[in-house]
Amino acid sequence: MTWITFILSSAVIVYAATQLAKYGDVIALRTKMSGMFIGTLLLAGATSLPEVLTTLQSIRLGIPNLAAGNLLGSNMFNMCLLAILDLTHRNQHLLRNAARKHALTGSLAVFIIAAVVFFILADIQISIGWVGVDSLIVILIYIIAIRLIQQQSGVARNIQTEVPPGTPSLLRGLVGFTIAAGVLILITPTMVQASNEIAESTGLGTTFIGTTLVALVTSLPEMVTTIAAVRIGAADMAIGNLFGSNLFNMFAIGLADIFYTQGRYLAIIDPSFLLVGMLGLLMTCLALIGNLARLEKRFLFVEVDALALLLVYFGGLWLLFSRSAM
Repeated sequence: MTWITFILSSAVIVYAATQLAKYGDVIALRTKMSGMFIGTLLLAGATSLPEVLTTLQSIRLGIPNLAAGNLLGSNMFNMCLLAILDLTHRNQHLLRNAARKHALTGSLAVFIIAAVVFFILADIQISIGWVGVDSLIVILIYIIAIRLIQQQSGVARNIQTEVPPGTPSLLRGLVGFTIAAGVLILITPTMVQASNEIAESTGLGTTFIGTTLVALVTSLPEMVTTIAAVRIGAADMAIGNLFGSNLFNMFAIGLADIFYTQGRYLAIIDPSFLLVGMLGLLMTCLALIGNLARLEKRFLFVEVDALALLLVYFGGLWLLFSRSAM
């Protein structure tokens, strides 16, 4: 029964999050923002809402490690999506075509993930109220990152973005976005509760379940919207969504500290998550290097950098599983 509840609630979350991204795109088009900024801020924020809600619900239920596994594991899955895109578009490396535009976004994603891993290791016991200074710094890094990306993308009111025929009105976009967000808020607690029960019944623990099952479910909206963006020729939006989601996930870790009133959130994250954080960091670095290096070699039908991402991802999952099974 627990697995059925998990699957059904996960399906609703994926559908609602996809609708959220759809109407977020409508809002972005109607408000005349650039494709890169849409992907990095609005689309990434919309598709990452399941991660944020899952994090808040996990904290409310007293299973904060499930939240950490979800956010750090989502970083890994987002970068794995780059390899999936390569497999589905063999004739052209769409992400490399937009590499220079997103070098800053990718670099900022690497920096903020490294900062989170550093703060978990450093265990800086300084707080303002119950919120750790380390979490506040992570939030500040995110705000500065978004400002830098906004400046680079040249967002301005006079930018003329062509709105495709048949695009819903701004009002409809806002209403649809709000309804989808409401569905997510209602159904996410059910999925989190089922995930915790699965972790207890299987004996794998919240570290592995959060990094795999929960991270997979909450990252599926990124996969759907990224593939859809590439299909309509919006490579800027696709790459911005993935790197931007990694940025947003780390912002959510800092945000979680505000809702975790028992003390510093980063201080109670299990040390085993350092491995998950490092895997996400390595994969983000690999994605950034692969895009900028413009490697053209293939192994069978897979780009070398895409193959490296797949190997690190599945190798990392095997390592996490072997440790959880001990």
